[in-house]
Amino acid sequence: MRPRPLSPHLQIYKPIPSMMMSILHRLTGVGLYFGMAIVALFLLALAGGEGGHDLFSELFGSIIGIVVLFLFSWVLFHHMLGGVRHLVWDFGHLLSREESRSTSMALPAVSLVMTVICWLIAWLLV
Repeated sequence: MRPRPLSPHLQIYKPIPSMMMSILHRLTGVGLYFGMAIVALFLLALAGGEGGHDLFSELFGSIIGIVVLFLFSWVLFHHMLGGVRHLVWDFGHLLSREESRSTSMALPAVSLVMTVICWLIAWLLV
């Protein structure tokens, strides 16, 4: 009896931009779970009084906290734009190889630009 053929895996396929963005979309989804846990803890701390708010202000006012918040906002924008891209695909648009590649290459850059714009607006308003 011959052994059954193995399914192709990441070691067989050449990584292409749409495949890498699909993997990154899944990873950003996982990152959103952790980020939303931080948001929920923040809201609980706010409901708990001034001490909880002061603790979160101290934690996320530090350099590490600001980096975590920046990354969370980038993850949020990246995952949102990936979802919009999938919605556009569901309607049968931008499915050619060239269009898929160009939207895949633009996704990280556009999400970073949106994150920076959001942070600049927040900085100007505070």
